[in-house]
Amino acid sequence: MYSNKENVNILTSLLVAHGIHHAVVCPGSRNAAIVHNLNECPDITCYPVTDERSAGFYALGMTQALKEPVVVCVTSGTALLNLTPAVAEAYYQHQPVVVISADRPQQWIDQLDGQTLPQPDALGRFVCKAVSLPEPHDEDTCWYCNRLINEALMEKHAPVHINVPITEPLFAFTTPELPTERKIELTTADISNVTLTHVCRMFMQAKRPMLIAGQPMNPLMDEAIMQIGDDESYVPDFVLYTGGSIVSKRLKRFLRKAKETWVVNREGEVTDTFMNLTHVIQGDGEMVADMIRFNLEEMQHPFVKKWEMLLAQIRQQIEANEPPYSQAAIVKYFEQKRGDSPVHYANSMAIRLANTYAKTPVYCNRGVNGIEGSLSTAAGFSVVTDENVFCVIGDLSFFYDQNALWNQNLRGNFRILLMNNGKGVIFDMLPGLEQSPARDKYVAAEHHANAEGICQQNNVNYRRAENMKEMQEGIDWLIETETEYPLLLEVFL
Repeated sequence: MYSNKENVNILTSLLVAHGIHHAVVCPGSRNAAIVHNLNECPDITCYPVTDERSAGFYALGMTQALKEPVVVCVTSGTALLNLTPAVAEAYYQHQPVVVISADRPQQWIDQLDGQTLPQPDALGRFVCKAVSLPEPHDEDTCWYCNRLINEALMEKHAPVHINVPITEPLFAFTTPELPTERKIELTTADISNVTLTHVCRMFMQAKRPMLIAGQPMNPLMDEAIMQIGDDESYVPDFVLYTGGSIVSKRLKRFLRKAKETWVVNREGEVTDTFMNLTHVIQGDGEMVADMIRFNLEEMQHPFVKKWEMLLAQIRQQIEANEPPYSQAAIVKYFEQKRGDSPVHYANSMAIRLANTYAKTPVYCNRGVNGIEGSLSTAAGFSVVTDENVFCVIGDLSFFYDQNALWNQNLRGNFRILLMNNGKGVIFDMLPGLEQSPARDKYVAAEHHANAEGICQQNNVNYRRAENMKEMQEGIDWLIETETEYPLLLEVFL
């Protein structure tokens, strides 16, 4: 029987899945549940060593001889610090010693409780990965625990540290078997590596494959997923994801139904956006995406064709729909007119509307999704190109970043489409928030500012629009005017 501590059981299962068969174990009560599991597991052989200072070096020597990762497990408190010399030596030898430390619950750290000190980063730069596990209480924290352990155990060339908080009672061994845990594998690939060919083959052989390439802002996916409803025939069984932040929450929820995801990125990072990641390929995502597209041109995949037909139908519906004077009407008209000129969309409603109406790739600061810096990023882009560069932005983002225009480098190729509705209108879309009297003034930052004065002081040509006709004429002006100074069209809603 195994421990009743779920994080300990997930850890034990994944140690086996990642091919770890040897553990040096040190005495202690807080780590007893971990030691019990390691001893109970038929795939792991335990070696008791009392002195932690020595135990770390035992694990190092075993790692050298076996040429595979070896665990050293200690209890909480200074026991962990006693491993530092051995871990530092392993770091400079590039040996994969896996340090597992039991810990007290976070709320008792620095409260004069016994054997407590801040453990998660105690080994500092001498480990290449340090994680502290949650004590799972629902599916999300189980997934998080699984992901953290996978991230640590995927490191094969340096020591790692897995910290395991354990709440009392400590000694209940009532679990009949270990859980079956998802293992995430890391593979390094390059253009000459058969791995890339294998990835393409896996994609083409899947029954329901889907490629999510680049920074996905597919303008049709939200509408498609709403139309699909509960039709499981559209759910992919294999997702190939080349990274980049996804705007749509609905799309992310949909892709979490997929059976498995393979991620390709240059860094070999674990980005488990869809909570079903099984493989990380360290390589060129654009190259892989191009190979997939080439294969799809040569041989149409029925599932891909099914999606293409649905998206084409939705595109026709979007094109046929003429929204009334609104932000949607502004972005639709702009996208119809701009051609392939580079455009930066600010976060919030602007990028969500681009999700519906953009026909070509757009730029957006989706790494963290903040409202700051969108105007500055577009401005910086404009000073190193001769193309007209557009920025479509809402009022809060614009006024927050207005100093982007206080810059002598700007030229007439920088064009700004400012949608001013007097507040953060996206907050109107959050169910339940309408019940709060604080919504408009305090949450949505309601205001009466306009950009005319800002433009005057920064030599930016300014124009305003307050209805459909003025908006369309203003966008034409924004796109077609030849000038040596930046242009700004402010559309009031």
